[in-house]
Amino acid sequence: MSTGRVLGRPDDLPSWLEPLLDRVSTCRTEDFTPLRTPVGGGRPSAVLVLLGESPAGPDLLVLQRAATMRNHAGQPAFPGGGTDPEDADAVATAMREAQEEVGLDPASAEALALLPDLYIPVSSFVVTPVLAWWRRPHSVSPRQPAEVAHVARLPISELVDPENRIRVRHPSGWVGPAFQVRGLLVWGFTAGVISALLDMGGWSRPWQPGRIVELPDASAPVPAARGGAPDEVLP
Repeated sequence: MSTGRVLGRPDDLPSWLEPLLDRVSTCRTEDFTPLRTPVGGGRPSAVLVLLGESPAGPDLLVLQRAATMRNHAGQPAFPGGGTDPEDADAVATAMREAQEEVGLDPASAEALALLPDLYIPVSSFVVTPVLAWWRRPHSVSPRQPAEVAHVARLPISELVDPENRIRVRHPSGWVGPAFQVRGLLVWGFTAGVISALLDMGGWSRPWQPGRIVELPDASAPVPAARGGAPDEVLP
């Protein structure tokens, strides 16, 4: 099992991020998932867990995968993907993917920590989540329509709202945490990471884990975002 690693602590880091960064320095794989990476590993990859701030308060950037993708079709996710040979490290992978997928300016964000490596069996990815602070937020939008349908900034205040927290049951029987926020159903790997980080940051509020929603058949895409989600997200 791998552990978290803090990369730096800027002097002007927002006070609301301090508790999370303190906790991340001691987190382990089992804080996020019971799954172990198989012997022989999987394909290295990285995702960008980008925390920013807007008039609505602290928020988290997510995108929604296109419904036509082979893996994770229609699901909200963090920007990210497989490591390319020219990527120097997980930070480089996460920033490059975010730039390609939603037009993020890498200079606007600062990597704070590497979370433990996490294994995703359905795609055989070994994912390194890169926790980052969006120091200078700017407008973002889908840059690869074949892969990205929507982009959203989800306020932490809405993610921790007990009314927006549920659990979902996959047709396989798997049950895990989920969020219903701004027309998006966030579940699976992404929701698991978000749920753990909300706890680590001390932001979680009591909620009712007994509320379970059945997911559609595994062969069907997750419902697309509703409620007029814009294709461009402004600061």
